[in-house]
Amino acid sequence: MDTYLIPAVDAITYGLLLAIAAAGLTLALGAGGVLNLAHGTLLAAGGYVAAATSSGTWTSLALAVVAATAVGAAGGAILAAGTAALAGRGHLHQALLTFGVALIGADLLTTIFGPDTRRPQVPAPLDATLTVAGHRYPADRLAVLAVAVVVAVVGYAVLHRTRAGRLVCATVDDRAMVAGIGVNPRTVDATVLIASGALAGLAGALVTPILGVGPGTADTTLLLSLVIVVCGGLGSVPGAVAAAIGVGLVQTVGVITAPAWAPYLLVAAMALSLLTRRIPLPGARR
Repeated sequence: MDTYLIPAVDAITYGLLLAIAAAGLTLALGAGGVLNLAHGTLLAAGGYVAAATSSGTWTSLALAVVAATAVGAAGGAILAAGTAALAGRGHLHQALLTFGVALIGADLLTTIFGPDTRRPQVPAPLDATLTVAGHRYPADRLAVLAVAVVVAVVGYAVLHRTRAGRLVCATVDDRAMVAGIGVNPRTVDATVLIASGALAGLAGALVTPILGVGPGTADTTLLLSLVIVVCGGLGSVPGAVAAAIGVGLVQTVGVITAPAWAPYLLVAAMALSLLTRRIPLPGARR
């Protein structure tokens, strides 16, 4: 059992990181109705800002998280303004616009921060190791695991237990009814995109200390996020978390047992999930 403990913790940590990374995409698509192919670029931007801001102190780390979240939210606001003009034209137009933004953004990030993989300096306690069931484990991963759990729980509670969350769900189901109670559905859409961008920036700040951020971060994040959204169910937070942990397990086990086959194992697991799933996941749009 001990042999599999650390890989299992690694897989869960990685899966929850992916869940936060995919949360912005599933929120934008499921609640905001926007296919945002610039999602990975927003996460990379947050990661780069966090890496440049955190200098090894707790204050700088807090500022890095806030700055990364703010950058992601600003990117979400830009996308909200851009996609508002495409209302009613379908996802293809949104995909083309956001893909163009992603290409420009990735090029700007490489120009500003360089082609090397970057990691932020974290406070000394997070750069140490802790004993977990007799095994040494990096403290920063445990901290990120705890934060990821909190973010997932808070996100679910906000979406399903608050008036704002219910308003978002109502906008998805019946825009005319929402307009009838005096709320502009486009304002809700814009707010959702800003929140999804903020989640992407936050995910960048959390991922960067462990995985680093570089030119390939945006593409990898977008690909894995799309897999999670498709497998977890559109708009389903519990589904996204379950799918993300599944992806984390497949990736971790694949890299350990058969590195050359790891990418194919993920695609095979995704196909199997889609072919065998019959019951809609909680919160998923049908």
